[in-house]
Amino acid sequence: MLYVVATPIGNLSDMSPRAVETLRKVDLIAAEDTRVTRKLTTHFDIHTPLTSCHEHNEKGKAAQIVQRMLEEGIDVALVTDAGTPAISDPGTYLVRECADHGIPVCAVPGPTAMASAVSVSGFDLTEFTFYGFLPREKGALSAKLKSMAGTQGAVIHESPHRVVKLMEAVAEILPEAQVSASCDLTKLHELTIRGSTAEVLEALRTNEKTDKGEYCLVLDLRLTKKEEQQKQIQMSPELAILARMLEGMDLRQAKEDLIQSGIRKNEAYAASLRVLYFLEKKQKK
Repeated sequence: MLYVVATPIGNLSDMSPRAVETLRKVDLIAAEDTRVTRKLTTHFDIHTPLTSCHEHNEKGKAAQIVQRMLEEGIDVALVTDAGTPAISDPGTYLVRECADHGIPVCAVPGPTAMASAVSVSGFDLTEFTFYGFLPREKGALSAKLKSMAGTQGAVIHESPHRVVKLMEAVAEILPEAQVSASCDLTKLHELTIRGSTAEVLEALRTNEKTDKGEYCLVLDLRLTKKEEQQKQIQMSPELAILARMLEGMDLRQAKEDLIQSGIRKNEAYAASLRVLYFLEKKQKK
């Protein structure tokens, strides 16, 4: 059996009794960093042997661990430095390797920065997308942020040394978004900054401790619009209706679609009448 065990993201009191019991009873703990995990096991008086399984050796190490599990019949626990394995952390290869060889995989749930950040954001998001760490290259980052426009919400991880640059890009590309930026979740100096993109960016720029602690950002994107929608709204309502009709819609469909894009009903209705008058006049000629 492989146990995927969540560990504290800051506060050791968040370690569940089940997680402690699991780490004690397995034959081996596969850890992202054995030095970090050893501090945890020492604190909870756990003496199970450790082996490293991190992003640089995971592919090869997963095969070795699974071979031992099959040959020796041992149980293994998978942990990362903090939070839930395989979510923006190593673990995927070992889980997949076990599943491919018919070894049961069991979750021992617990802390995760993603869920914690959403829970304290204050945003009423019925759905959101977890992106983890975004691309660092400016063009790729810009493209990724643009792709988020028009969705409900997004959750992003970022390092303390890059969070200001990330927020600068968010403020430029998604200025209508609301942001909840959480740092040092569950730790003594836990901080959550909420507000518009401009407000959060200013708070990060003026906080002398911004470059301390990992960040998890929650973006409320319900007021953002995709680039195509923005261009359509910038047209006159009449041109927007005609553009839709050229794409194959009839006048009624074009009017309804214009309303869905954000134009007020009475404005769209008046525009549709003007378009109808224009088209009838053209036909008479």
